[in-house]
Amino acid sequence: MNHNSGQKHHLLFTPGPLTTSKQVKRAMLNDYGSREPSFIDVVRTIRSELLQIAGVSKEAGYEAVPVQGSGTFGIESTIGSVIPRRGKLLVIVNGAYGRRIVQIAERLDIAVTTIEFDEIEVPDPGMIDAVLESDPSITHVAMVHCETTTGILNPLDTVAEIVARRGLSFIVDAMSSFGGIPIDLSKTPVDFLVSSANKCIEGVPGFSFVLARREPLESSRNQARSVSLDLCAQWDALETNGQFRFTPPTHVLLAFRQALIELREEGGVAARNQRYQTSCDTLIRGMQKMGFKCLVPAPLRSPVITSFAEPEDSAFQFDVFYERLARRNLIIYPGKVSQSASFRIGTIGKIDSQDVELLLDAISNSLAEMKIERLPIAVQQGASIA
Repeated sequence: MNHNSGQKHHLLFTPGPLTTSKQVKRAMLNDYGSREPSFIDVVRTIRSELLQIAGVSKEAGYEAVPVQGSGTFGIESTIGSVIPRRGKLLVIVNGAYGRRIVQIAERLDIAVTTIEFDEIEVPDPGMIDAVLESDPSITHVAMVHCETTTGILNPLDTVAEIVARRGLSFIVDAMSSFGGIPIDLSKTPVDFLVSSANKCIEGVPGFSFVLARREPLESSRNQARSVSLDLCAQWDALETNGQFRFTPPTHVLLAFRQALIELREEGGVAARNQRYQTSCDTLIRGMQKMGFKCLVPAPLRSPVITSFAEPEDSAFQFDVFYERLARRNLIIYPGKVSQSASFRIGTIGKIDSQDVELLLDAISNSLAEMKIERLPIAVQQGASIA
């Protein structure tokens, strides 16, 4: 990517916040009043385009509802609004973000049960179906699509069909996938899909959004457990006068509108997915050549973020490794896998394979500075990333 060379510029190899374009940053230089007709039109355009990206529309019975706050705010808004007092939630867990959904449900005093899998294992559809068969009190099912604990990609289409066949409501955390991995809600039965401005659409942090089927959204009216996070009330306000109920993140929404324009100009989700995949392939080849080992098997990986096992060399300390990269304005992410010492490198945002090559050179140099001459070789040099 052609980054601004006039100043020191961080490259973020993280799952969000992430590196954004100069045009996205520039969009925030304008001040708008939240009730200006021109700003209300911005919000209307954003809502419509989000549905288009998902392959649906208002005419097809879907709504896009922006919610102030990070992606977790959107998840909590959804969980706390759409599950009735007598409802019960099954959460499919194979990472930290699935566990966070459980934590939200428990804090809101929602009946919740889990089916848990290893963090480097995709959920087993047969086991999920069996749990649903054994517990007829379950009314809603929640799953993370791309579990950024490891970068694993969970089987969205298959699980959606199981949930729909049983007439239950499906809530999907698509935080790190929507906009970067194709999702077609006209073919995949999801009732509530939640994502965030600062992920694959490459905006800046400040709001999340929920793509909802209108029927279950309407049926949730007046049952929310929060005033500010009442999803249906937020939708009602937007439908009435085009405005948020409370102060909207105006500058963030302007940046997001520009990010949507850039997504369209790039060629849409398919083209962005290809860029991410190319960057991810470049990363994994380079890391494996240096001897690093991926935690997640190749068929299960997303192109969003990759988890690598820390070297067993006693000279390797992640904090030192991180700091040496940060001095070069290259930011990676610590690990979140509970059973393994690891770290993560993201390949989303306004970066490409050339930026990844820059990172790989910096990693090699950092290892040399740390007196780590040779890592245990995870794959033979030149071997396939598979």
